[in-house]
Amino acid sequence: MTKPLWTSDDIALATGGAETASFAVTGTVSIDTRSLQPGDLFVALKDQRDGHDFVEAAFRAGAAGALVSRKVGEGPQVIVDDTLAALELMGIAARARCGAHRTAITGSAGKTSVKEMLARIYRALGPAHWNQKSFNNHWGVPLTLARMPEETERAVFEIGMSTPGEIAPRSQMVRPHTGIVTCIAGAHLEGLGSLKAVAQEKSDIFAGLEAGGTFILPADDGFFEYLAGRARDYCPTGTLESFGRAEDATARIVGYETDGVSSRIQVDVVGKPVLVIVEAVGAHWAHNVAAALLAATRTGASVEACAEALSGFAPPPGRGTAERLALPGGGHFTLVDDAYNANPASMRAALSGLKLRGSGRRLVALGEMLEIGETSDAEHAGLAGPLVEAGVAGVFLAGGKMTHLAEALPPDLQQVWAPKADELTEAVENALRAGDVLLIKGSNASGMGKLADRLRQWSAAADMGKMVSSAEGAAGAG
Repeated sequence: MTKPLWTSDDIALATGGAETASFAVTGTVSIDTRSLQPGDLFVALKDQRDGHDFVEAAFRAGAAGALVSRKVGEGPQVIVDDTLAALELMGIAARARCGAHRTAITGSAGKTSVKEMLARIYRALGPAHWNQKSFNNHWGVPLTLARMPEETERAVFEIGMSTPGEIAPRSQMVRPHTGIVTCIAGAHLEGLGSLKAVAQEKSDIFAGLEAGGTFILPADDGFFEYLAGRARDYCPTGTLESFGRAEDATARIVGYETDGVSSRIQVDVVGKPVLVIVEAVGAHWAHNVAAALLAATRTGASVEACAEALSGFAPPPGRGTAERLALPGGGHFTLVDDAYNANPASMRAALSGLKLRGSGRRLVALGEMLEIGETSDAEHAGLAGPLVEAGVAGVFLAGGKMTHLAEALPPDLQQVWAPKADELTEAVENALRAGDVLLIKGSNASGMGKLADRLRQWSAAADMGKMVSSAEGAAGAG
C-alpha cells in the first residue's frame, strides 16, 4: 500500500494545529475545489477569495481533510492560526523528510521552459517532483514543497517574483542544492527600477543554497560577474558553473540548426559533446537546453543520459508551441502560441525564432508588455526593428502601449491595432491564408491567449464543417 502523502497527525505536528478528527491524505494538496480529487487535502487560503467559503464543496468533492483557520462544517480538519503560514511549515517539513536533490530556477525569461526540461529529465531518472504550471509565487512554492512525496529523488522548483524581496524567502524555504539564473532582462522594471535591481533580485535565488551547492549562471550575460559575486556572498563554499556560447562555459553551445519545426542543438558539457533535438524553434532554446543539461548532471546523472531524456521535448502550452490548424476555405496555417508572457528579451527571441519557421507568410499578433517601467514606450517602439528583420507580412497589435510600436513600423507594413486582444479576432481570421505562420505573444494579462483559443475554436469548427459535408456527400452517393 502506498504511504499517504500526509496524515492529520503529521500536519498537526508540522503546523502546531489542532485536529478535529484523524485522516490520511492519499492524493495531493489542493487550494482549488475545481481541480480537487478524492483523497486530497484542501487548504483554505485567503487570497482573492476566502478558501473557507469552499471547504464544504471540497468535502463534497471527496477531500480527505481540510487545513483551516476556523472550523467549517463537519468534515475532518486541522485548525491553525494562519493557513498560508501553516502551508509554509508543511512545505518545510516535506523538504526535511525527503532526501531529494533540489534545483531552484529563476530568471527574466526561460525559467519555466528550463523547469519543464528538468522535470522531463528528472522523471526519466527516477521519482521526481516539480512545480505544476507556474506555481512559483508566495503560495505556489510552499504548495509545491508540501506536495513533494517522501520518496522523491530529484525535484525542481521555479521561483518568480512580482515585487522586490520575494525570491530570497522562497529560496530559503526550498534550500536548493543547485540554483540557476537563466538571464537578466527588462522584466519587472516597473517594480524594480533598473536592470541591476533585477539582477540583484534574481541573484537572491542563492540565498538558501545549501553549503557546497552549485550556482549556474548565463555565461554570455552582461551581469555574469555581478551574479557570480552575489552567489559567492551567499554561499562561499559553492561551485560556479555556466552555460552559453562563451568559450569557457561549463556547458558550451557548439551548434544550432533548425528545419523550421524542430531544432538540433549540440552542447559540450565539461568536454562531453551531446546532441539534443527539441520540438521548438529559435536559438534561445539552445541556452535553455544547455542550462537544463548542466543542472541535471549536478544530480549525479551522466550527460548522455540527460541528453537522451531531454530529446523530444516540446514547450508547455503558451510557451512557443506550434500547432497546424485547418482553415475554413481549405488548407492549414501554423499557430505559434507564445502568449503566456512577454518582456523585451522574450519578444525579440520569439521574433528571431519566427524568421526560421517555414517558407510561408509570417504574421504576428502582439499584446502589450507589462511591468517594464519608465522605458515602456521605447521598448514597445523598439520591437519595430526585430519585426522587420523577421520578414513579417502583417502585424496585429492590441493595447494602448502597442500604439508606440504601430507608430514605429514602416508605413508599407500592413497593420491592425485594437484596444483589446479579442477585438483582433475577425481581422486575423480574414487575413490568414494556407501556409501562413502566425505568432501570438503578449504579457499574460494582455489577453492574447484568448485570441489563440478563439482561433483554435474557429479551426475546429472548420474541421467539423468539412466532416459534416463529407458525411452528407457520402450519404447522397449511397
